[in-house]
Amino acid sequence: MAISADFIKKIIPECSFPFASLSGDFNCSVDSRTVKKDEIFVALSGAHVDGHDFIADAFARGARGCIIAADKKNVLAKIDQAILKNKMVLVVPDTRQALIDLARAWRAQFTGNVVGITGSVGKTSTKEAVAAILHEQGINYLATEGTQNTVIGISLALLRLKPSHAVAVLELGISKRGEMARLVDLARPTIAVITAIGHSHMEGLGSLNDIAVEKRDIFKYFKSDSIGIINGDQPLLAAVAYHHPVIKFGSKTTNQIQARKIQLGSDQSTFILKLYGTKYKITLATNHKGSVFNVLAACAVAHLLALPVAATLASVQKITPVAGRFERRPLRVGKGMLINDCYNASPESVKAALAAFQNVSTNAHKIAVLGDMLELGVNSPFWHRQIGRFLRKAPSIRDVILVGSHVEWTRKTAPLGVKIDLVPSWKEAVEKLKERLSEESCILVKGSRSLALDNLVREFA
Repeated sequence: MAISADFIKKIIPECSFPFASLSGDFNCSVDSRTVKKDEIFVALSGAHVDGHDFIADAFARGARGCIIAADKKNVLAKIDQAILKNKMVLVVPDTRQALIDLARAWRAQFTGNVVGITGSVGKTSTKEAVAAILHEQGINYLATEGTQNTVIGISLALLRLKPSHAVAVLELGISKRGEMARLVDLARPTIAVITAIGHSHMEGLGSLNDIAVEKRDIFKYFKSDSIGIINGDQPLLAAVAYHHPVIKFGSKTTNQIQARKIQLGSDQSTFILKLYGTKYKITLATNHKGSVFNVLAACAVAHLLALPVAATLASVQKITPVAGRFERRPLRVGKGMLINDCYNASPESVKAALAAFQNVSTNAHKIAVLGDMLELGVNSPFWHRQIGRFLRKAPSIRDVILVGSHVEWTRKTAPLGVKIDLVPSWKEAVEKLKERLSEESCILVKGSRSLALDNLVREFA
């Protein structure tokens, strides 16, 4: 079964195919810069950029077709007609809505399991852990790429589904109220995970309780026999009456899947995994405590998929950190190591990163580069002051570069004796870091994505 012209006509009756007919897979891209050969370019109109201006670029990169809006058909006149003649062109009233509607209808055809994963922290790492388990066991699966966790990203992923796939693993990310309901209406997960609730996207979501309510909407379309997976250590998730069963994971003894006797070393962590009463010793190749709970969540998914326990446990112990999540890299200049944890930042994730950095045993000069934590709303000063106070629990970190404006509050509460520089952007942070590098350095980089600290990472590692 494949997406056909008849299928599209049924979902979007107003569509037309003025050029070559549809054939092959219906893999789509919304970025002309990264479109792959034989993909279909969907021209989306944004606040600042209109994809219709880049159709020729997408064709030059190998796109075999495009989806355009009816009121933008004039853009086709600017393209070599000899090229267009061999391209699939689909004209629709609204390209964004067409993409979503097609993905929703195509998802409805899929009979395998769909795993939806959300949470304030740990979404991507848990998704990658589940994917690693499925890969190791030779199960044909599809997973959202990178952090492709919005309505558009999930639509693109769903359109790549094939009947041969046994499982789809989807990361669901939200930043505003009502978004989760729209995501699950599209994805309709059969298994759903909430990794944790934390202070993230508070400007758009509200209080911690509001965030929990929104995240719990991942179960909105669950039936009474559907089974959810939640972090049982958090009352905002565990102390709730669900209309369906839940599996709880965490460190508390009330959880069905537990991590006991957690030991965090310099570069690894060990714990006893208690899976419905049976105990297993686990060693992970990272000392970040969050990874322990990501593995617990992944094991819960594997349990619901009825995968062999021994193979699952072997798989999770081979997992390496996801790029940008406490990822260790050697420095290109001089001796030492850089820990790239700059994908994003919240109070919980910054504290976890600092705790793991403190545990790194090294004679190298430790430097922490900490950027603003954004989208915390009116309580932003409070949370940034908390990070300054938390540095007292990381006495091996005596050198800090703060990046942004909100971190001014962090400087005010940092311990005496810690050398601190405050700079406005990653570019100035690069210069400060160059001044600080000694014969051997160990650097942690952590901050919200908007600060683009990944540029700093590329300068050094």
